[in-house]
Amino acid sequence: MTAYTVHELTVPATMDDDPVAVQAFRDWLRVSDAAEVAVHGLTELSWRPEEYLPLCHEPGAPSRLFVVRDDAGTVVASGSYDTKQDPSTPNCWLAVGVAPEHQRRGVGTLLADHLEALARAEGRTQWKTYAVSRQVGPGVGPGYLPAPTGAGAVPEDEAGVRFLTGRGWRFGQVNRISRLALPADPSVVRELHDRAMAAAGPDHRVHTWTGRTPERWLDDLAVLQTRMSTDAPDGDMEEPEDVWTADRLRAHEDELARAPRTMLTVAVEHVPTAALVGFTQLAVPHDDGRAVMQWDTLVLREHRGHRLGWLLKVVGIETVERDFPGRPSIVTFNAEENRPMLDVNEAVGFVGVGSEGIWERRVSLGAAPAAGS
Repeated sequence: MTAYTVHELTVPATMDDDPVAVQAFRDWLRVSDAAEVAVHGLTELSWRPEEYLPLCHEPGAPSRLFVVRDDAGTVVASGSYDTKQDPSTPNCWLAVGVAPEHQRRGVGTLLADHLEALARAEGRTQWKTYAVSRQVGPGVGPGYLPAPTGAGAVPEDEAGVRFLTGRGWRFGQVNRISRLALPADPSVVRELHDRAMAAAGPDHRVHTWTGRTPERWLDDLAVLQTRMSTDAPDGDMEEPEDVWTADRLRAHEDELARAPRTMLTVAVEHVPTAALVGFTQLAVPHDDGRAVMQWDTLVLREHRGHRLGWLLKVVGIETVERDFPGRPSIVTFNAEENRPMLDVNEAVGFVGVGSEGIWERRVSLGAAPAAGS
């Protein structure tokens, strides 16, 4: 009988840190990626260690990483626990991935038990997790678990779905994974750009920059990042407002700058108020054979209806192709209920390639854990 044990990693500060810690981190990421690729088959979404490590050092919310090793010392599962260091924070994010060849041996249960116990011990009452899926398209009818948002579903027979349901987690939302092959059709992009500019009118102006946010826009971008926690579609899984300040944004940018990627920001200014009212960010790899990842995109609720989301999208595509030629694709994640953004994605040529379910569990710390957790 193989014995499995959970170990917390010492997360290296850089990839030039202690070789033992760096190798452990590499093993953690290798297993995490392998577990996801085994489900959706999208190797383009795999991370390189030097890309992912800066994300583990988010100021005020550093990641805690865990592995499960067998009695030979081999890493067979990886997990993470993410939450703010503020002890009053109610929410956290958990992740569990098991190497495909070690699944169905109780390894995932062992690691999930450990992470959930940690969340309870730290007083976190709202837990969330992502579970990637092979599903492409809406998915309806027998054999599918529909999202309560009314948009999207995941196959009931997927291992992650069965695992989370059995542990008392609630399915809340679907994110569609979409891919745009580059180069995009220039005539389509230009037509959409012109239509979006006409709808936006003279009251809106587009700005782009790479790397650190210009001082002029620092406070505005902090507001937009804060509003990501309140304005982005979240089904009925509303989280506490996540407040960003200029100092937090600067520290965040400094961490991201350590990765071999360039952060491209496209923002829209509302000219009458001289304030930014929308933005999108694209992480462009230095290796031109790697996919560009589109990160946060938001238009403030009070400024919607002017096709600003369309404008952000097409300017981002145009800028990537002009300033960073040769990248094979742009990959983006959008809530299935976010039809306005899916409309522009589809119009410009993005194709659905997979999805991920967002799951939640709310707990009462005075209650006993559910069976199996």
